[in-house]
Amino acid sequence: MSDDSEKFQGTGRFSSPPCLAAEIAPDYFDPLAVDPEQARDVARWRKAERVRLGKARASMSVEERSAATGMLTECVRTALYDRCCDVRGVVLSFYWPIRGEPDLRPLMRELHGAGMNIVLPVVETRAAPLVFRLWTPETRMLRDQWQIPVPPPDAPGLVPEIVLAPLVGWTDNGYRLGNGGGYFDRTLAALTPRPLLIGIGFESARLPTIYPQPHDIPLDLILTEAGERCNHTNE
Repeated sequence: MSDDSEKFQGTGRFSSPPCLAAEIAPDYFDPLAVDPEQARDVARWRKAERVRLGKARASMSVEERSAATGMLTECVRTALYDRCCDVRGVVLSFYWPIRGEPDLRPLMRELHGAGMNIVLPVVETRAAPLVFRLWTPETRMLRDQWQIPVPPPDAPGLVPEIVLAPLVGWTDNGYRLGNGGGYFDRTLAALTPRPLLIGIGFESARLPTIYPQPHDIPLDLILTEAGERCNHTNE
């Protein structure tokens, strides 16, 4: 990572109001006071929310999805250029869209052409951090165990300076509801230095809370078709 990597750094934090805050704020959840029953309740709630939000995303019309994706693409482009004095050589992790996630693949090609090193996350080992393999428009993709296209094993591995993470749901304080595998949080805990973390999702996926657990890592920035929705880097 370059010497000016501090421009990518965010400030992680947990929300921890006083112990009686739940009587004032019904959605209050103390991430540092988790018991097994509470954790199971949160897991069941998150599973149900993933289903609900997935159905809502799938129900978007072609016109709605196209319009939202176009605006979101412009927001991502602007955010990246605002935060990088020179995009050439910056290692940026994209994602391959599945299950109706915003499709930013045209922007992948554009930024590759501008000199960015584009990488994609790959599960090499179950229950282990992700690895990031270099992608180019000429890369011959393979399908992983979930049938998601990924670069082949002989593609160079790089550590990202910026990570774009797809969102099933998101909150105003930067927490992400993902697909439930836990790979994203394990990966962030293992990456040093921590990259700039940008969540990518639709405005309709906004949630009051995800009841954050100790392993949940808040994002630095969330982008939707409505623009920047949270930004811890300026706090």
